[in-house]
Formats: sequence, C-alpha cells, structure tokens
Amino acid sequence: MALNFTDENFAELAEKSDKPVIIDLWAEWCGPCRMVGPIVEELAKEYEGKAVIGKLDVDSNPVTTAKFAVRNIPTILFMKNGEIVDKQVGAVPKSVLVGKLEKLLG
Repeated sequence: MALNFTDENFAELAEKSDKPVIIDLWAEWCGPCRMVGPIVEELAKEYEGKAVIGKLDVDSNPVTTAKFAVRNIPTILFMKNGEIVDKQVGAVPKSVLVGKLEKLLG
C-alpha cells in the first residue's frame, strides 16, 4: 500500500530514505489524479522493499506543495538521496512511471 506523505513526515520518509522515492501529489477533486492513483498503489505493491512510494494530498499539505513549487496536479516526484531527480506532470500510462522508476533503481 502506498504511504501517506504529509508536511510532518515528509523529511523523514522522503528526504532521508536510502531507497528511491516516488511521491504522487494529488487532490480529491482532481480527475486525472484519480486515474493515476490506482497506478501508484500498484507500484507500491510491486516495488515494496525496493522503493518508497506514496501520495501527498496537496490541499492538506501546503508546505510541501509550496516547497517543490507544484502548480499542476497530478505531479509525481522522483527522489534519490534526498534530491528530486525527475518529475512527471499529468496523467500518464503506468509504463512511463515504471520506466522512470527503473532508471532510479538501475
């Protein structure tokens, strides 16, 4: 199951992780976010133990959303060693996200 990132736990779960991290920034009212959500859940199961994968509700977590200057959702951030190394804005097929994640793992 995908982790629930918040302003309070973001540094601990994402920035201090020794594994690649994927964060889906989304909102309840966002149609494309609802398309990406199930894909993120699938990735969380498939890559359990290899990557940290979760979601961050932009409406409930304005500090993190502002920190990364997220203007459009869904935005998926790819982090490694506490730094953002890639980003995907908008709904995309699962294969696109898998490709980016595999690059981080490789």
